Amino acid sequence: QVQLVESGGGSVQAGGSLRLSCAASGYTYSNDCMGWFRQAPGKEREGIATMYTGTGITYYADSVKGRFTISQDNAKNTMYLQMNSLKPEDTAVYYCAADSTRFPCRLYSYDYNYWGQGTQVTVSS
Repeated sequence: QVQLVESGGGSVQAGGSLRLSCAASGYTYSNDCMGWFRQAPGKEREGIATMYTGTGITYYADSVKGRFTISQDNAKNTMYLQMNSLKPEDTAVYYCAADSTRFPCRLYSYDYNYWGQGTQVTVSS
């Protein structure tokens, strides 16, 4: 059974940083796309970052480009989202996703087969 378990969410003031983790069990990040999505109250789920695990090529939504970084640790079978210069508009539930074989990697939720449970990130002004 595949499980993606997220951690690292919390509350932070604007300008601060957080690092989200997504540990996989029953699944190995290998030659596929993994990604991070977020959903704010009353809004649709938004794709913000994706990485092709085979080459490390990344793609970011304009809303987070230059502030967020997606990465992976193969030894720990874990992916990360480093979030810097956080803004109140970054407040949302953040989800990790894996197992998209649609190349190049895209930020469409329907491309991904496995999802984490979500972790809340709250940024105060």
